[in-house]
Amino acid sequence: MVSRSYSNLLDLTSGGSPSFSRGLKKLSRVATVAGVLSELDDENRSNGGSDAPSSIAQERMIIVGNQLPLRARRKDSDGEKGWSFSWDEDSLLLQLKDGLGEDVEVIYVGSLKEEIDISEQDDVAQTLLETFNCVPAFIPPELFSKFYHGFCKQYLWPLFHYMLPLSPDLGGRFDRTLWQAYVSVNKIFADKVMEVITPDDDFVWVHDYHLMVLPTFLRKRFNRVKLGFFLHSPFPSSEIYRTLPVRTELLRALLNSDLIGFHTFDYARHFLSCCSRMLGVSYQSKRGYIGLEYYGRTVSIKILPVGIHMGQLRSVLDLPETEQKVAELRDKFQDQTVLLGVDDMDIFKGISLKLLAFEQLLTQHPDKRGKVVLVQIANPARGRGKDVQEVRSETYTIAARINHVFGRPGYEPVVLVDTDLHFFERIAYYVISECCLVTAVRDGMNLIPYEYVVCRQGTDKLDETLDLNPSSPKKSMLVVSEFIGCSPSLSGAIRVNPWNIDVVMEAMDSALMVPEPEKQMRHDKHYKYVSTHDVAYWAHSFFQDLERACRDHIRRRCWGIGFGLGFRVIALDPSFRKLSVEHIVSAYKRTKNRAILLDYDGTMISHSTADATPNAEAIEILNKLCRDAKNVVFVVSGKNKEILTRWFTSCENMGIGAEHGYFVRPQHQADWETCFPAQDFYWKQIAEPVMQLYTETTDGSFIEAKESALVWNYQLADPDFGSCQAKELHDHLESVLANEPVSVKSGQHIVEVKPQGVNKGIVAERILAMTRQKEVLPDFVLCIGDDRSDEDMFEVIMSAKDDGSLSPVAEVFACTVGQKPSKAKYYLEDTSEILRMFQNLADASEEHSSKTVSFSPQRVVIDQA
Repeated sequence: MVSRSYSNLLDLTSGGSPSFSRGLKKLSRVATVAGVLSELDDENRSNGGSDAPSSIAQERMIIVGNQLPLRARRKDSDGEKGWSFSWDEDSLLLQLKDGLGEDVEVIYVGSLKEEIDISEQDDVAQTLLETFNCVPAFIPPELFSKFYHGFCKQYLWPLFHYMLPLSPDLGGRFDRTLWQAYVSVNKIFADKVMEVITPDDDFVWVHDYHLMVLPTFLRKRFNRVKLGFFLHSPFPSSEIYRTLPVRTELLRALLNSDLIGFHTFDYARHFLSCCSRMLGVSYQSKRGYIGLEYYGRTVSIKILPVGIHMGQLRSVLDLPETEQKVAELRDKFQDQTVLLGVDDMDIFKGISLKLLAFEQLLTQHPDKRGKVVLVQIANPARGRGKDVQEVRSETYTIAARINHVFGRPGYEPVVLVDTDLHFFERIAYYVISECCLVTAVRDGMNLIPYEYVVCRQGTDKLDETLDLNPSSPKKSMLVVSEFIGCSPSLSGAIRVNPWNIDVVMEAMDSALMVPEPEKQMRHDKHYKYVSTHDVAYWAHSFFQDLERACRDHIRRRCWGIGFGLGFRVIALDPSFRKLSVEHIVSAYKRTKNRAILLDYDGTMISHSTADATPNAEAIEILNKLCRDAKNVVFVVSGKNKEILTRWFTSCENMGIGAEHGYFVRPQHQADWETCFPAQDFYWKQIAEPVMQLYTETTDGSFIEAKESALVWNYQLADPDFGSCQAKELHDHLESVLANEPVSVKSGQHIVEVKPQGVNKGIVAERILAMTRQKEVLPDFVLCIGDDRSDEDMFEVIMSAKDDGSLSPVAEVFACTVGQKPSKAKYYLEDTSEILRMFQNLADASEEHSSKTVSFSPQRVVIDQA
């Protein structure tokens, strides 16, 4: 039976239901928490609100990766049948457990490399859960091929490594059926997590680009799930990423995590830029933490490169097999200097470029011939396809050419190792190599340099094997590409552009010529970093930040909105709720002295409307409210007074506050007043030239001159450049206006300079003060606005009852537009809901129009942002 959430998936991808493999036996500790989110639509009513108390005391982490950290072997001896499993000690998912602490129980969810027959899946699943705390996701072979070899390796992986599918032979063109397979497999993984999760207590840590939509499925089922995601590949720049047809779906899916991790700041910066450009979601940095505000949730960003497992490396270094292999290689390369490359045989590792640079080294430096050897270990490619075959063919061709031209008896310049090596064999090559070359043209992290540095530190036994003094300083040299994730952390390495063969050749030569003390100094610097920033340190740091990111979950009130992969959760304060029209109309009818303050742009009319002039419907509603003698109605706007006078000339009894309350007019026939002493706006002569400078250098920006303020608007500019320029302008203006009686404020796509103390709350205070003087305290206050400038009004009216400005029994309605963090206690979704609410209030006024007016002159105040 297809689940409700998968039904949404079908709507999104227009694909058919895949033929899932038969499910597992019911596993222990299956989550059965009842849903509590009654405000969701039908398909979301089952979302786990997770309000039930938990009986689990021990913290638990569910680690989800494409593959389980297991090795599997078919039993085929002694008449035994079935499978034998063991831990894969090389798996990062297993190694990171060391950083989580002994008090954290770990459960793994992932697939197996081997295909398990459907008749064996139940027994295998139970064995893995009971013996290894592993939950296998059995993926049908055809579906897995489309998911992994299709969408992941032929499309997503090349794109994330900056390869655009400009032709069918270059990368992979987007295929909707492969995308459907990708989503389907993510859904299967989500179902497996749901079988074992205790949503109030467990943490979930999802790994890598194979499972980028998994956070949406988990967040949809458990709105308060504690969810982290780490991307182990590069994240491309927005120019590359925006070519992805499902770019929005993947971004929104990742933002359903609480914490998103990247190896480098560049990768995080690209992700943040994509969120800004494609979703309009900006980030802020506070006290060292980067976060995105996404529908009331703060999605934290973690930047920390992964490390290696020091214990595993040291244990392998101590093996007798390693010592024997080192001795063998010592004899093989006696009197020769070994340069080492260790790479997967794929298009992004730059093996052929490295070989060409080495060929040039031997060509230009004849003295190196016979003395320098390049050992290139070529691991099998993880993907498959034409590009892999081309890389393999080119690598063999260049290596053969170099050996033919420069080789001689007893000297083979390029030693190409393309057979599977045991880990101890690879370690032995590290130990005897003078320099390690990692020249990938693009790589997410690459831990080869880290492993090399630790192995060059060696052990006493290995020093003895190599005839080295154990007490002598260790040395190593690294040549690394600028385009790999580990490069920023290796400050002592020689960094190169792998595309520049001349530069790589010179780096090889320099690495061989560096004085011994400098080699020792570089090695010490690298070893100190690598040994302290190991995989345990990385995992512990990520877990700490995940706990911090999730600590407010329990006190937040959550909604689920959206369909399919557009689903997201809104998390707000428990007291924040939707304004009931029936409730406010009831309060409106039974009260006698009402104050109504309104915003216009974004409240009475949508921001997306090209013509912001109020329509006939809005004017008619306002006039009905103004005709009720019990009402004082005011518009408080950021617009200048000339525009507001023209727009609302037919609203004779309505009050207006212009330029955020600097100017006030109680009604149409009254004169404009100011809430502040007479101002000398000489500061404009200082501020305007500065703004003009930034306008000329920022395409799409402009200056809006008001009588009391100057506004620099960059809404039409490039979002990243505009935001950068706004920060510079803000600092520049604060500097030149430091001694002036003005404030510099940054808002949504604006930087504004205005007299100190000017805000919309001033108008609200003035209206309440006026009513106190007349000893007619409002018993009904309604204030509606949609942006930050309206928060000042909300703050004033919310505190008015405490300072005696309102009747003790006053009904106060501070309402914002849309569900977002606010000082208001209520919200309405959009302008259409607001107009319907006001229409109901206006109709109520018409019904009681014959009653006596008990409140002073009718005025309506509308706040326009």
